[in-house]
Amino acid sequence: MGYQVLARKWRPKHFADVVGQEHVLRALINALDSQRLHHTYLFTGTRGVGKTTLGRILAKSLNCETGVSSKPCGQCSSCMEIDQGRFVDLLEVDAASRTKVEDTRELLDNVQYAPTRGRYKVYLIDEVHMLSNHSFNALLKTLEEPPPHVKFILATTDPQKLPVTILSRCLQFSLQCIPLDQIVSHLQFVLEQEQIQFELDALRLVARAAQGSMRDALSLLDQAIAHSNSNVQADAVRSMLGYMDSRALYGVLNALASQDGKRLLDEIEHLAQSGVDFQAALSELLSILHQIALLQVVPDSKQMAEAAVSELAQIISAEDVQLFYQIGLQGQRDIVLAPDLRVGFEMIVLRMLAFRPKITNQAKTQSVPAAKASPVHKEKMAMAPTPSVQAPVSAPVQAAPVAPAPAPANQVNHEANLYVSENPEPVFSQAAKPLPDSASAWAEALAILPLSGMVRQLAMNSAFQGLRNQAIQLQVASSHRNLVSKNFIQRLAQTLSQYYCVDVKVDIAVTESIEQETPAIKQSREKQAQLQSAIETVNADPNVKTMQELFGAAVDPRSVQVETND
Repeated sequence: MGYQVLARKWRPKHFADVVGQEHVLRALINALDSQRLHHTYLFTGTRGVGKTTLGRILAKSLNCETGVSSKPCGQCSSCMEIDQGRFVDLLEVDAASRTKVEDTRELLDNVQYAPTRGRYKVYLIDEVHMLSNHSFNALLKTLEEPPPHVKFILATTDPQKLPVTILSRCLQFSLQCIPLDQIVSHLQFVLEQEQIQFELDALRLVARAAQGSMRDALSLLDQAIAHSNSNVQADAVRSMLGYMDSRALYGVLNALASQDGKRLLDEIEHLAQSGVDFQAALSELLSILHQIALLQVVPDSKQMAEAAVSELAQIISAEDVQLFYQIGLQGQRDIVLAPDLRVGFEMIVLRMLAFRPKITNQAKTQSVPAAKASPVHKEKMAMAPTPSVQAPVSAPVQAAPVAPAPAPANQVNHEANLYVSENPEPVFSQAAKPLPDSASAWAEALAILPLSGMVRQLAMNSAFQGLRNQAIQLQVASSHRNLVSKNFIQRLAQTLSQYYCVDVKVDIAVTESIEQETPAIKQSREKQAQLQSAIETVNADPNVKTMQELFGAAVDPRSVQVETND
């Protein structure tokens, strides 16, 4: 006998062999074991998830010579003939090639006759959505009241095209895409049974390319075995699928993290010399950023990522990861408009290098020693008008911060931009300040501290509980548990220590509910009060009252906005 492809050789013959689809299997097994059989079953789902396979196993369960059961014997003549595709009472119909109403009528002419061999005559109609409207009309009455010896099993990848009159006569089961880890486990089992060497990373690549289809995964595995000469290696599979090695992009991300423009261009040159598709490289870069973001939010998922990705998650801030991802996502749309793909890729990563999250104005107005001021800060201070009162150059730094004078009217206000091209470290006065000892002092500190992103969300949703031995005690509701991570707490404590010039610790307790008002709740309450006051002011306006009296007008509260100074 010739070679049989893996997709056919390893096609499940029992419900226990089916990978995934537990919700469908449970319903079918319970129905068969309790003899609660419907006359028409409809299986929907994308290609290769088991629709036809489940139909054949169901036909085998109905016609097994040992009786109707969810565990057909597989040894009797009926089971064996169904497995071999030659059981006379299992009629498999390809609706895509028999769309005419004449074909459907010819098929239904034999419904009234009793089965030849089995207990039931089973009609398995694949891609049923391809039938014409007249064919569906011909099926309606038979599907609603078929003879007791007939069962219909319909399968389709596009259930939206089925008339509701057909859907209402069926038990519908929606088959889902098979999860990647289940595909990998099954491919591993198949290769172990076939005694073929493999790398687990190669199977992950195959499963990823299959996109939830087990049949596609087994077909690709057949191709990978032939491509690698029965030794399935990750590099061979990557070459076969046209994927690039994600490790080649770790250098790009390291250069971005270290703000090294020369190294970044060198890494891109290395990618170009290796002949990568820069459009695929951008997609892979987004995939790595996604893995980094997951690691930063859920540190427990480290075992799912490579060591290099875990290291990148430690050196790239969460804000930068989100910014890089957003720039890359928009770059996917623009890269095809570039003179060539390399130029487009270079401009996208240079944009990641040039732009940083906006620094709050409070951080910029803090005075710093001249030796520690960044070049950008020095330039801005030089451009500003000289204050009327100045301390001598050799004078010590004052305890109170000195705010710079307002910029001239004709000077460009770069601080108004969402992103700036430089990212100086937050700088503060070196004089010690008292730590917050109350909820109001905590809220005032948050208005000054240069916090952003998830760290600011954590601080804003934390209720102040007290101060103990330079440790700020905070409380977070369980609804914001996802904000409480070791990384965010460390960054909050670091910013507080820099601002107060002492070693500050942050202790956060998670509780079901907190009685004290958090800064976020307070801010929301104040904004709501301002909005309500604005609505009342608009309603009290004489012109508005005149409009209401003359035309029956009404003020839409959603159209009222409160101007803020943020």
